[in-house]
Amino acid sequence: MAATTPDLGFKPKGLYIGGEWKRARSGETIVTKNPANADVLGEVPIANEDDVDDAVQAAKGAFPEWAAMPITERAKFLNSLANAVDENSDQLALMDSVDSGNAISAMRGDMKCTSDALRYFAGLMTEIKGETLSREQGHLNLTMRQPYGVVAKISPFNHPFRFCAEKAAAPLAAGNTVVIKGSEQAPLSSLKLGELCNGILPPGVVNIVTGDGKTGSAMVRHRDVSRVGFIGSVETGRIIAGEAAEGLKEVTLELGGKNPIIIFPDAAPVKAAGAVISAMNMTRQGQSCSSTSRVLVHKSLHEVLVAELARKADAIQIGFPWLEGAEMGPIVSQQQYDRILGFIASGIEQKAKLVTGGGPPDDADLKEGFFIAPTVFDKVTSEMKIGSEEIFGPVMSIMSWSDEDEMIDIANGVMYGLTAAIFTNDFAAAMRTAERIEAGYVWINSIGRYLGAPYGGWKQSGLGKEECFEELLSYTRVKNVNMRW
Repeated sequence: MAATTPDLGFKPKGLYIGGEWKRARSGETIVTKNPANADVLGEVPIANEDDVDDAVQAAKGAFPEWAAMPITERAKFLNSLANAVDENSDQLALMDSVDSGNAISAMRGDMKCTSDALRYFAGLMTEIKGETLSREQGHLNLTMRQPYGVVAKISPFNHPFRFCAEKAAAPLAAGNTVVIKGSEQAPLSSLKLGELCNGILPPGVVNIVTGDGKTGSAMVRHRDVSRVGFIGSVETGRIIAGEAAEGLKEVTLELGGKNPIIIFPDAAPVKAAGAVISAMNMTRQGQSCSSTSRVLVHKSLHEVLVAELARKADAIQIGFPWLEGAEMGPIVSQQQYDRILGFIASGIEQKAKLVTGGGPPDDADLKEGFFIAPTVFDKVTSEMKIGSEEIFGPVMSIMSWSDEDEMIDIANGVMYGLTAAIFTNDFAAAMRTAERIEAGYVWINSIGRYLGAPYGGWKQSGLGKEECFEELLSYTRVKNVNMRW
């Protein structure tokens, strides 16, 4: 019997602008539904250009006081917001689990990452420093770092609350004010962030709008937005980069990936298979830009790894994501569901070997939702769509290799360059491969992102680094002051 959608204890109030809740000018809304059973969760407003202008003007008005505030005071505000996230973490995790389809265990982890990031950047504020350049007597040359002003942040559906709140931490710490757009596929928790900010942050410092692609475009193009941060697909990232270029605006883009996980012949195949499952982020149905969806295994381990990977994939507990014990929930939307099934069909058509999965799970209770079983393809080549394009779903492609140069060619033979993982006990091989891989973030015998370590892609996987000191500095501009007395 299908599980009933739990009460989220939240109803959208409108757009959060200047510390107040406001109706969208057009009155148009997006209906957000539970992807596990199609229950309606609520309606959120679609912000048009005028609504976006309201939000930007509120942020612009709040900027001078926020930027001039002593950094110790700004830090207190961010730490207070982190405390509010912790205090509301159970509700936030439930909201994101139901709205996005992600397992509640993963969403609890998201809330911890969010409050940690807020505290991290609050603690880094004192490190925003300039330099002095000694030239001659009676002369001083120095640099200072100053905030941009209004920053636009556009977030995806796979970490709905985390990426709205966490990715605002660095801009706020640097003295900017922000306008945030939550994902149209899972928008509820972005508006809950507005509730948390209300009463903690000064009005206008954080403003939150919801809407569609036109809303995001209006934010990027706005004349008073000086800096843009986006997380999402390569295709949308290119559009945003082009729109930002019209105003010569600085952008950070965290985009897609077709990430390799490389298994050397000395690796333990059972442990390696477990690492593949973990790195695929199945608690988010593989809907993660860092998921290592290409499994590059040495031919000597190929047969045993395929069998072990199929066994582990089949053992994943698929279910209603808000229930304890569910390891994997539904795909976020009908559009994304159909897209993933299209990739699976193309893999079969292009003669990849379907090892397991390939469609909805055999469970009548789940038939109303967008569920897709963990899917493993073998005998995949780089010429196939499933071997070269980002699927953003629970689909793994196995490729085998026998020569290191061949492996490197396969690993680097896509337009993406976000992450890569290497499993071997041979230190020289690990470092040699890490050096040659065209990716911005490389794991060796482990999987996970670490706060303070720069995260960001190469090639078409993005611009800039996040989750680190470099991100904080990227939300400041350098000014040179040249003085003689």
